[in-house]
Amino acid sequence: MNTDIIVEALASDGYIVLSDTVEEALLVQLFQHVIALPDSTFQLAKIGRQQNQQQLLTIRNDKTVWLSDKALVEQAYLTVMQSMMMSLNRQLFLGLRSFEAHFAHYPIGHFYQRHLDAFRGESNRILSSVLYLNHDWQDSDGGQLVLYQSDNSELLRIQPKWGQLVLFMSEQFPHEVLVSTRDRYSIAGWFRQDKPL
Repeated sequence: MNTDIIVEALASDGYIVLSDTVEEALLVQLFQHVIALPDSTFQLAKIGRQQNQQQLLTIRNDKTVWLSDKALVEQAYLTVMQSMMMSLNRQLFLGLRSFEAHFAHYPIGHFYQRHLDAFRGESNRILSSVLYLNHDWQDSDGGQLVLYQSDNSELLRIQPKWGQLVLFMSEQFPHEVLVSTRDRYSIAGWFRQDKPL
């Protein structure tokens, strides 16, 4: 993986949208894996941290399953992202120590309102990532990721297309997931300066 383009974009803009970063064979395996997971494996996502976590369906109503080393395909993706983390540390000196990720499923009508992935000034989530696992996505399918600038104006609207990987600085860009009109799958991940709890 050539991280020079990623490093340059993150240093100058704070975000990048990439295609063909994850091998097609792994994308296919990840998609087959996530759609085969039993519904009972998914949990309604929460907002907040630690003991203050709560479900607020008016803010987000996606369903998630955290990745682990137990499934080989999940382990393969985590390994790809760990490799990226080491390269980013060498070139950007971000001090990243860990990577965590979950599958996210947005059924029809589901969304995640505008939010930040990290609390300013806290060394938790530093760099956010989203990998999309959706074939033949159309504008009318909704589910776009919208990044906002600090002045609250819209910066970028990203279609959740197959194999596309988005990276952005966690505490720099408020963002939201618009309502989806078909099942939408992704892997949301965070490079951290601390260890996940």
